[in-house]
Amino acid sequence: MNLIKKLFVAILLSISLFHQHSYAQGTDIDEGFDPFADYNENEQSAEEEADINFFKNGRFLTLGLMVGYRGFTDGFSQAYSAAPAWGFQFSYFFDLQLATSLSYSISDSSVSFKSYNDDSMTSVSEVYTGNVNIQTFDLNLKYYFNTENVTRGLADLSPYVLFGVGQFTRTYNLSKSLPLTPDRPFGFKIGTGIEIPLMRHKAYLGLQAVYHYVQFPDENNDRIEEEKVGQTEPVLSPVSPRLKGDIYELSTIIGINF
Repeated sequence: MNLIKKLFVAILLSISLFHQHSYAQGTDIDEGFDPFADYNENEQSAEEEADINFFKNGRFLTLGLMVGYRGFTDGFSQAYSAAPAWGFQFSYFFDLQLATSLSYSISDSSVSFKSYNDDSMTSVSEVYTGNVNIQTFDLNLKYYFNTENVTRGLADLSPYVLFGVGQFTRTYNLSKSLPLTPDRPFGFKIGTGIEIPLMRHKAYLGLQAVYHYVQFPDENNDRIEEEKVGQTEPVLSPVSPRLKGDIYELSTIIGINF
């Protein structure tokens, strides 16, 4: 009987020691294990502060009316006159520094160029005058610079850069008929600008400069097709100035913030 009691007491002591050892290990594991090891309070606070700042000071949507000046480079600058351009743009803001925008603009320029009967361009065939209508429809990405560490006056200018792609439609209306159909090439756009807040940030005044790189279908040709008396097929005649180049714009934008 004493042996049974001693055995029973030994079993109880073993269970007690095993329980204490397991508890100590569990305590060590709990102390060493951090389920929030990736959690960073400073980072979380910074993100919350950025969100609050965006909802307080940021813009979600803007709608602007553009009025400006459209010019040309290379041969276009000689054949096309610079002209007023107008249009509109619509922007959506992802945060304080990044936005996407859709823009449309249109202009009418006067045109003047000559075709020649010979390659030496000594005998004029025709003188073409009239106007050319150019429309652009662009999709852009705008990046606004962080101005927190600059003076208040400069920070209010909201400087930005933009990159975009667009479709161009060029339509001639000439005094003498040519077998020309509207061109619809795609091109690229790069630009910069500033936006000055008005009416307690309910509106803004923008100044923008952009350069359009576009390749019209006939830019690699120095000739145009002409229909001449006595010829059953159109004749390729040398033309001057050569109709090639790119487009640039300087615009003033009046916009509303939402």
